[in-house]
Amino acid sequence: MTRLRIQHTTWPRRALVLTDTPRPDCPDCDGDGGTAHDYGDYETGEYAGTDWERCPCWDETRRWTLLPLPRRPRWLRRQDPDVDPWAESPF
Repeated sequence: MTRLRIQHTTWPRRALVLTDTPRPDCPDCDGDGGTAHDYGDYETGEYAGTDWERCPCWDETRRWTLLPLPRRPRWLRRQDPDVDPWAESPF
């Protein structure tokens, strides 16, 4: 059974990619793709971070580029993101 999905990526270049997903009925990770382990600081015992242990049911490196997407023109990237450049007609 394939568990593929289409995803938008921006690195190393904008594209639509086909990626693998965790097995939804996996008894080890319950479909999350891994298990999170919180850990604390040795001296104080306070929360210091979270480690992620990847489940073998999922290979996050399996991805195939379906469609490279073009970059936005420079004049659209420099404008204020709240301003719609197509809101006013030039005619």
